[in-house]
Amino acid sequence: MLSDAKARQIAPGGKFLAAGMVPGLYLRPSSARGQGSWFLRFVSPVTGRRRDLGLGAYPEVGIAQARKLAMEARSAVADGRDPIEARRIEAAEIRAAAADRTFREAAQAVHAELRDGFRNAKHAAQWINTLEAFVFPKIGDRKVSGLRAADFAEALRPIWLAKPETASRVRQRCDAVMNWCAARDIIVASPLKVVTALLPAQPGKRERVEHHPTVPWRELPAMCRTLFRDKPETTGRLLLEFVILTACRSGEARRMTWSEIDQAKAIWTIPAGRMKARLIHRVPLAARALEILRYMETQSDGSALVFTSRRGTALSDMTLTKILRDAAIASDTAGRTATVHGFRSSFRDWASEHAYPRDLAERALSHTIKDATEAAYHRTDLLDQRRSIMDAWAKWLAD
Repeated sequence: MLSDAKARQIAPGGKFLAAGMVPGLYLRPSSARGQGSWFLRFVSPVTGRRRDLGLGAYPEVGIAQARKLAMEARSAVADGRDPIEARRIEAAEIRAAAADRTFREAAQAVHAELRDGFRNAKHAAQWINTLEAFVFPKIGDRKVSGLRAADFAEALRPIWLAKPETASRVRQRCDAVMNWCAARDIIVASPLKVVTALLPAQPGKRERVEHHPTVPWRELPAMCRTLFRDKPETTGRLLLEFVILTACRSGEARRMTWSEIDQAKAIWTIPAGRMKARLIHRVPLAARALEILRYMETQSDGSALVFTSRRGTALSDMTLTKILRDAAIASDTAGRTATVHGFRSSFRDWASEHAYPRDLAERALSHTIKDATEAAYHRTDLLDQRRSIMDAWAKWLAD
């Protein structure tokens, strides 16, 4: 009887280990200690030849599961069936059934698999909603096996120039669906790789990016006086001030919990799961930011969240936007009200104008280093150096 303790000691290049209980079940060593692959050696009742049936890798497939799979295969052999041929026929039937899958069905299957990996429910909904709006009406009910680049080009054409950013995202999502189909042998390859050859050139990305409306950094002290000085300390107003003070994304502050705050060290540690880059980010807290947290502590009803709505849930982004709109806070772009996200740009401009190192400013905004070589040598988040820049930022806002 092969035990798990013995299997974990299997060495590269060693002998096959017989699993016991099921005749012909062996564990073949792989290139690393404690790893191998299961196979069942049997004589085919169809051809009379010896064959090896793979049953998975160890330790992903444990001993008990390997024995169960081997016993099922042995039962098939006893019934006069070759389990390898049976597996091939089953796979062919699955591929045949999949070949009848429509683009809508394939997209829904892909979305179901990807859903848990989206940053939030809004992004998950947008992924499938854009396909429902722009692609499904044209080709949603057609079989993926019959779709060509021209079909996707016709679906994208109405928005290709009118909504270039949306069109690019839709094309990427269609490509993800077709790559999923290719990986399952439903099609040979995704036709989206060449679809741009059938469409006119889009405007350059730099020309079509519309940045968030931003309040010029020199106007921020006056704006803060308008918004916060001698005003009621509502949860929404305090949250907005905290967001500006920390130059964070609003969602990071809106969902902040008390467990993330270390008031003694004046540090807010945001877990990787709540960060855009999926990396832990530490924020040094200036004195005014700590004052806001201490006040919110006196108002807390025991909720895990720092800033809560009357229903006990996280405040919405529209709560902060409404404060700016009600105060008629204008941006540097005529006709547009300032946005909450735009204050990050205000901070970045202020940091540049005051000659703070680029690396400090970028780390304060939790921007990742795009250059892989440079990133490999950065092993610190420069918290102490960033504390001075955030203290100076808070002092500027209070002037």
